[in-house]
Amino acid sequence: MLAEIFSRLKQHGCGLRARILAASILALLLAVAAVPSRAQDQSQTPPQGNNPPKQDVPPDAGGPDGGVGPYAIPKKNPEEAPPPAPRPETAKKVEGMPDYSIKVNVPLVNVDVMVTAKNNGQFIPGLKKENFRVFEDGTQQQIVDFNITKAPITAVLLIEYASTNYAFMIQALQASYAFANSLQKNDWVAVEYYDMQPHILVDFTQDKRAVYGALNQLRIPGFAETNEFDAVYDTLDRLDRVEGKKYIILVTSGVDTFSKNTLDSITKKIKDTKDITIFPVSIGWYIREMCEVQHCTGSSHGIASPNIKSIDYLQADNELRTFASMTGGRAYFPRFQAEFSEIFQDVGGDIRNQYSLTYHPTNAKLDGSYRKLKVQVVAPDGGPLKVKDQKGKDVKIEVVSREGYTAKHTVD
Repeated sequence: MLAEIFSRLKQHGCGLRARILAASILALLLAVAAVPSRAQDQSQTPPQGNNPPKQDVPPDAGGPDGGVGPYAIPKKNPEEAPPPAPRPETAKKVEGMPDYSIKVNVPLVNVDVMVTAKNNGQFIPGLKKENFRVFEDGTQQQIVDFNITKAPITAVLLIEYASTNYAFMIQALQASYAFANSLQKNDWVAVEYYDMQPHILVDFTQDKRAVYGALNQLRIPGFAETNEFDAVYDTLDRLDRVEGKKYIILVTSGVDTFSKNTLDSITKKIKDTKDITIFPVSIGWYIREMCEVQHCTGSSHGIASPNIKSIDYLQADNELRTFASMTGGRAYFPRFQAEFSEIFQDVGGDIRNQYSLTYHPTNAKLDGSYRKLKVQVVAPDGGPLKVKDQKGKDVKIEVVSREGYTAKHTVD
């Protein structure tokens, strides 16, 4: 373009100086016109320094190449995962301690022991831990805890009340009312009777009036069957779900007529239960003795059934003694009504005043085996314990505790 301008100026006769001046003015105008476009190019071009220019790489998630359209979030780099949230500090770490915990279940065995005078059943107070020796399967155990328990009772009054013999029913009611009279205000008692099956008259209550009201319902018997094993089994099963120490006051003739459970099954059930003590109270003794003297059998003299004879009652008495000894209770066989009040005073004394022993068994295996227990009461030096009454006479003592327990896991 500059060469064409010089040629036209020369044709018109312009001198050299004029031609140079015109060319300079034209060059200046072209330079000024080029400044905006160059500035625009510089704004769109990244600055170049010492570092090489970076190349725009589209994100892994894709997206539009231009500046129009929705924004696409790029994928996260798996190597740049966020750090885990800090764990709450539950306890201060002790230097040198490992970062784990250990839970250890150590079995404990509790044994309730009654120590009474053999002649009158009176509780022997004042004994210490050093006076007791506990043996499990013949091996002496170390007593780790010892105390005297004196607390309200939790008991089920289980009564045989069937259409068998009028005298038996009268004695059952007399014994039951005598037990109700011995209750204290903080005792928990349930009343149940059985014939062919067990019947709950009142659930656990501390109201003595409710207990009397339940006994007042026993007026007209139903069936003649006395299914004692089934009733005891059902009561043990119910009490096994009740926490703490429990008792069964069993008012019965001891004769089982038609139970589905056998003596073996009820014995096994007693072994498998814990913290339940049975106190059997036999009824109908004077009728039985009268028949033994007169050599009578059958229902003609009021015996429950013509097939039940004296040997059946002797077997029943042995079974009641077994129930008591296996659970740490005592069996009573009163002849007369006047004995009931004294019996339940003794029962209340036995229940409310006991020595409680606790030990860790040397055989810690919970393998379901039955462990036999034996408790001895000795002097602190290991010799025989001498007890004297108020008159200074020697008193023989009786030690009553459960015969054993089944070592098994318990479900919380």
